Amino acid sequence: MIVPATAVRRIVFAQEGGQQLPITLDSMGFNPDQEKVSRPEGYDTYHWLQTAQGEGIIYFENKKITLSEGSGVLLLPGTPHRYESLTPHLWCTYYLTFGGSSARHILESLGMGANSFYRWESEAPLPHMLKEMLDRHDASGDMFSLGVSTDAYRFLLTLSKYGRLHNNTSISRNVDKLQPLLKWMDVHYGDPDIGLYDLASQLEVSGRYLNSLFLQTFGLSPYAYFVRLRIRKSKELLVTQPDLTVKAISKLVGFRDVSHFVATFRKQSATTPEQFRKLH
Repeated sequence: MIVPATAVRRIVFAQEGGQQLPITLDSMGFNPDQEKVSRPEGYDTYHWLQTAQGEGIIYFENKKITLSEGSGVLLLPGTPHRYESLTPHLWCTYYLTFGGSSARHILESLGMGANSFYRWESEAPLPHMLKEMLDRHDASGDMFSLGVSTDAYRFLLTLSKYGRLHNNTSISRNVDKLQPLLKWMDVHYGDPDIGLYDLASQLEVSGRYLNSLFLQTFGLSPYAYFVRLRIRKSKELLVTQPDLTVKAISKLVGFRDVSHFVATFRKQSATTPEQFRKLH
């Protein structure tokens, strides 16, 4: 998990009347305690909202979508919507609003021309990008917003590459159905005895149905998703607990055999746990 800064950060860009950038940034920012928002008339530009930590819920187009870590939503101008934190959890968000002379054409060419919900794997660069954009703008003094316009285009390209599009209502409902199990996994990932039956029993469904639900929603089997969660947790421990050995971490995240852990880590991350620790 990426622990964001605790202070509110917001940049509003003053647009020059004669400026004709392909993508023009309206605002971007970070909110460590996202308040409840309701916009019956929608926003007047494109609006990207993603979760940095915690969980929120957003309503638009008769959809109700949970925004957890590793997910975000892109809304077109004028789309009525509202969102709020899922209490009692703290909800930290990053956001980006933008327009520009070619924004619609660029989004359509990337297959992003509709209101859409996205998810991505923890290894994707998306969780870091908006923070890096905020840091870069604070340091650069880019008075004409040329750099952030380029950054916004790069962000959209990255989103189209790494974001798994969940644009239909059935997929959105699947995510809501799976939330209790995903939270349970986040607590019990260290138990090496958990199998498909245990996962399915949390939702009181068959293993076959759960497998179908995960494949439709994430493109992964339930157990493959669970293994990826374990590897993600191991990365957090490798970085935050330097005194723990790789063997100790492998046990904490649910692997009985350290060699199996190392092989799985290498397969998913293209590096060994020790190399990952040194890099970070």
